[in-house]
Amino acid sequence: MRTDIDPQTVGPAAFYRLMTAAVVPRPIAWVSTRSAAGVDNLAPHSFYTVSSVDPPVLQFTSVGRKDTLRNVEETREFVVNLAPEALFEQVNATGTDFPAGLSEFDEVGVAREPSLRVAPPRVAGSPIAFECVLHSTVLLGDSTVVFGRVVHAAVATDVLSDDGLPDVRRLEPLARLGRDQWSLVGELREITRTPYADRRSRP
Repeated sequence: MRTDIDPQTVGPAAFYRLMTAAVVPRPIAWVSTRSAAGVDNLAPHSFYTVSSVDPPVLQFTSVGRKDTLRNVEETREFVVNLAPEALFEQVNATGTDFPAGLSEFDEVGVAREPSLRVAPPRVAGSPIAFECVLHSTVLLGDSTVVFGRVVHAAVATDVLSDDGLPDVRRLEPLARLGRDQWSLVGELREITRTPYADRRSRP
């Protein structure tokens, strides 16, 4: 048995709540930007993923016209910081609708550090930061998808495994669920993919 839901019938707000409760968990792009006037902004965006490998491109979605989007359009630069469990309350607090003239770094008490290739600062307590320049934007209804080409990655050495890649247990990334719910990394399962040629050779 299923419950049928028509987006046109329930309306955008209700269907948004359904989608964000169903498309889970969602990684968080903790995006730092700097306005043309020099004000640093920091905000979490949970509509976020990798768009391209070569060139490396990340994307996040701004629902509505937020300070992050305006700053990116003005300066064409931003930083995607991983949102770690240790800064859970600060990540949530930076989602507050502060006036454009105020910096979430200062209002919430998040430490900055200089970026290497772009003007907006990185979050000092984030284990990974991707410095990006604007590639393009796509307007979809009330939302704008922002594509950023990664020009530099800064990774905390203590989260790296022996293979040189980040260990998710050390990263302790936050993820968004529905309602006011968040999640942490729980049980991990590993499984390798079987090449098609190997599957065909099995009896």
